[in-house]
Amino acid sequence: MEGRMADAPTSPYLVLARKYRPRDFTTLVGQDAMVQTLGNAFAQNRIHHAFILTGVRGVGKTTTARILARAFNYEDATGPHPTLDLSVEGEHCRAIIEGRHVDVIEMDAASNTGINDIREIIDSVKYAPSSASYKVYVIDEVHMLSTAAFNGLLKTLEEPPPYVKFIFATTEIRKVPVTILSRCMRFDLRRITPEIMTAYLESILGQEGISFEPEALAMIVRAGEGSARDNLSLLDQAISHGNGTVTAATVKAMLGLGDRARIIDLFEELMGGRIGEAIETMRALYDMGADPQTLVADLADFTHLVTRIKVVPAAADDVSLTPDERHRGAELSGKLPMRALTRAWQILFKGYDEVARASNGLQAAEMALIRLAYAADLPSPDDLIARLTNQPAPAPSLPPSAPINRGPSGGGGPSALRVEAPRPLATEAVAAQPAAPQAQAALATVASYKELIALAGAKRDVLVKLALESQMRPLSFEQGRIEVALADGADPGMIATLSARLQLWTGQRWLVNVSSKPPEGLTIRQEAVQRQQAAQAAAHDDPLVKAILDTFPGAKLVNVTVRDDATAVEPDLAPPPPEEDDE
Repeated sequence: MEGRMADAPTSPYLVLARKYRPRDFTTLVGQDAMVQTLGNAFAQNRIHHAFILTGVRGVGKTTTARILARAFNYEDATGPHPTLDLSVEGEHCRAIIEGRHVDVIEMDAASNTGINDIREIIDSVKYAPSSASYKVYVIDEVHMLSTAAFNGLLKTLEEPPPYVKFIFATTEIRKVPVTILSRCMRFDLRRITPEIMTAYLESILGQEGISFEPEALAMIVRAGEGSARDNLSLLDQAISHGNGTVTAATVKAMLGLGDRARIIDLFEELMGGRIGEAIETMRALYDMGADPQTLVADLADFTHLVTRIKVVPAAADDVSLTPDERHRGAELSGKLPMRALTRAWQILFKGYDEVARASNGLQAAEMALIRLAYAADLPSPDDLIARLTNQPAPAPSLPPSAPINRGPSGGGGPSALRVEAPRPLATEAVAAQPAAPQAQAALATVASYKELIALAGAKRDVLVKLALESQMRPLSFEQGRIEVALADGADPGMIATLSARLQLWTGQRWLVNVSSKPPEGLTIRQEAVQRQQAAQAAAHDDPLVKAILDTFPGAKLVNVTVRDDATAVEPDLAPPPPEEDDE
C-alpha cells in the first residue's frame, strides 16, 4: 500500500498564465486607471449594473470580470458587503475563483450566439441569487452575439433587477452596437508597458527560483506585445527550452530571432553601402536558423527604433531594449539623416511582403537588402545638382524646387532651367499672363488680344478662352474692333459669342471681323506648343541635363520652363506684325 502511494502521479503541471492569474486588484498589473475608477465607485457606493471590458488579447478582461464578481459578492464574518479589498478570502471567493459558483454565470458568446441563448438569461434574471448577494452574468467575446440576441438583451440590460450585474468582455469593441455600449460602464484595458511587464516577469521567475538573463526577458517582452498571457506563455516555453533557465541564446533560437547585435551590424553595413559584407552577415544569420522574413522584420524594427530615437531621444531609455540597441541606436540616430531612414523603412516594408510571397525567401530577402544598400547613400536632388555643377550644396532652408541658374560659364546667368512636374499648356499660358485689369463699376477694359485672353480666364469662360487660343489667330486689334482668322475646324459661332461676351464684360459694342484670307501662321496654342518643344529640345542638349540623365538611367525630362531676369519667355499673346518673323 505504501509503495503504491509513493508511485501515485503528482498533480498535473499548471502553466504560469493560470498559476499566477491575479486573484484581486492588487495583483492585476498595468491597469491602474481602471482600478482607481472602480475603487472610487465602490467607496461611494455608485456601482453600475453593467460593465464592458475591452482590450487586446491577454490583458486581463476575463480576470477582471472574475475579480469584479468576487467584489460584488464579498461576504465575511460581518456579513455581505461589496468591496475591492479582497486580501482576505470571503465566503464565496473560492467558488468564484474556481468558476463553480451557482450565482456567477460565465457564457462564451462565440459558441452561444443566438437569441435562444439570450432568452435563457432573460428568463433566469427573474429569480434571485441562491446564496450570494448578486447574480453576475459574465459574457465573453460579446461582439459575437447576433443582432437578434443583442436586441433581445436591450430591455433587460437597461432595467435589470437590483440583484443582477452584467459584465461583458470583447476584443472587438467596434462590433458591439451603440445601444449596448450606452447602457454599460466601459473600461479600455491597455497593453502592459515594457517596464511593468519586465518587473512582473522578474517577480515570477524569482518566485519560481529560475535564473534568467535580462536580454532574454527583453526579447520575450518585445514578442509578447503588451499581453500578460502571451508573455507568460512565452516565458513558460523559454523555461522548457532552456532546461530550467532563461538565456538570450535559447530565446533567440526559440523565437527564430537573429542576434540583435548582428542585426545592428547588418543595418550598419547596409546603410554604409557595404553590400558584400551585408550579404555574408545575412547568410551567417540564416545558417544559424534565423528566418529571412524575420530578419527583414528585425531590420525594419531597428530602422523604426533609430528613427524614433532621432525624433524622441528619450526613447533610448526603454527598458525592453538591449544595451546594443540602446547605445548603438542612439549613435546611429545622430549620424543618419531622416531621408535615409524613411527610405530604408519603405524598402524594408515592401521587401517584407516580397519575402512572404516568394518561393525562395532567402533570395527575395537578399534582393531587398541589395536594393536598400544601393539606395542608402543616394544623394538628394539638391546635392546631386550641386555636385554636377561644382557648386556648394544648397542650404537646407532652400525649397526643393528652387531653380539653379546657369549662365554660359555655369556660374549663373540670365536664364534658369528647372525640371518640374508637367502642367497643362493652357494653365502655363494663363500663369504667364498679367492679371486682368481691375474692374471698374463691374466693367473691364481690354487693350490687346493678350489682355482679352487674360480677361476670359479671369471670367472663368473656358470656351471663349480656348477659342481665342486654339481656334483664332489675331490679325489686328484696336479698341472696339478685332479682326481674326479662323483655324481649320473652328466653330464660326464663337465669333458671335465673343462679341456678346465683350459687350457684357466691357459695357461697349465690339465688332469682330473674320478675315476672308486663308489663315497664315500659327494660333496662340500652336505657338506655345512649338516654343515648348523647342525649349525641350534645347534642354536635352544642355550639359547639366545630360549629366543628370546619364547618372539616373531611365530618367526622362518631363517639363522645361525657360525664363530670363525681366520677363518670362512664354508664348507671346500679342500678334506680331505680319511682315516680321517671330523671335
